[in-house]
Amino acid sequence: MASSLPAYSGYKHFQTTSPAPWIAHVQINRPQKLNSFHEEMWLELRSLFNALSTDSSIRSVVLSGAGDRAFSAGLDVVAASTTETLQGGKGADVARRAAGIRRHILEFQECISAIEKCEKPVICVLHGISYGLAVDIACACDVRIVARGARLAVKEVDIGLAADIGSLSRLPKCVGSMSWVKEVCLSAREFGAEEAERVGFVSRVVEDKEKGIEEAVKLAGLIATKSPVAVQGTKEILNHARDHPVEDSLRYTAIWNSANLQTDDIKAALFSTMKKTKPEFAKL
Repeated sequence: MASSLPAYSGYKHFQTTSPAPWIAHVQINRPQKLNSFHEEMWLELRSLFNALSTDSSIRSVVLSGAGDRAFSAGLDVVAASTTETLQGGKGADVARRAAGIRRHILEFQECISAIEKCEKPVICVLHGISYGLAVDIACACDVRIVARGARLAVKEVDIGLAADIGSLSRLPKCVGSMSWVKEVCLSAREFGAEEAERVGFVSRVVEDKEKGIEEAVKLAGLIATKSPVAVQGTKEILNHARDHPVEDSLRYTAIWNSANLQTDDIKAALFSTMKKTKPEFAKL
C-alpha cells in the first residue's frame, strides 16, 4: 500500500505517494477533465519535479494519470483560449504581442523540461487518451510503458498550430524513423500501443494501466537499489550523449567521472559483490 508524502501534499493537481522505499508515484489528478492541462497545472508540474530532483529520500519517479479514461487529453483548449498572453494586449503592435507570446511559450517549455532535467529517473505509464501535451510529457520522461488500448497522437496540427512544447524536438530522438515521426506529426493521426512499441517510442506494452503501474514501480524499485551517484550520473551522461557528438560526450563523461569515481558507493558495491550481500548507499 502506498504511503503519503507530506512534503508534496500541497499540490492541487498532482497526487504524490510512495509505493515503496525511495520511490515517488506522481499522478496527474484532474480525471474529470481527462487530465487536460491549464497554466496552473504546468506551473505546478515544474515546481513538483524541481522538488523531486533534489529530494534525497527519492531515487526514482513513476508518472501516471488518474482515472481510467486518459493519461492526459493534452492542453485544455478552452482554458488556453482565455489566456491573456495569447489574446495579446489591446493596441499592442505585433512585435510586443510576439514578445509576450514567446515568453509564455518558453515558460511552458521549461515546465515540461523539468521532467527531463529532474536528477531522478522518471518512468511514464501511458494509458487511454494520450494526446498532444501527453506526448510532450512522455518524451521528456526516461522510460515509457504503455497499456493496450491507449490512443496516442501528436494532435497540434488539428488545432491549427505546430507543436511547440517538445514533441517536435524530442520525438525524433526517441524513435529511429524520421519518416514515421513526420507522418504522425503532420497528420495528427492516432497510433496505438503496439505501433508505439514497434517504432521504439515505448519500452513495453502491458495489458492495462494497473499492470503498467505495477511494472513501473518494479522497475523504479530496481533502479532505487543502485548507487544514486551512479544512477543520476548515468541519466545526465545519456542525455548529454543524445544531444552531442561522441567526442564531446566522451570528454563530458571524463570530466563528470573525475569527481564521481571518488564516491564511496563504488567501494560499497564492490564489497557487497564479494560478500554476496545487498549494498546500502547513503542519500544523495
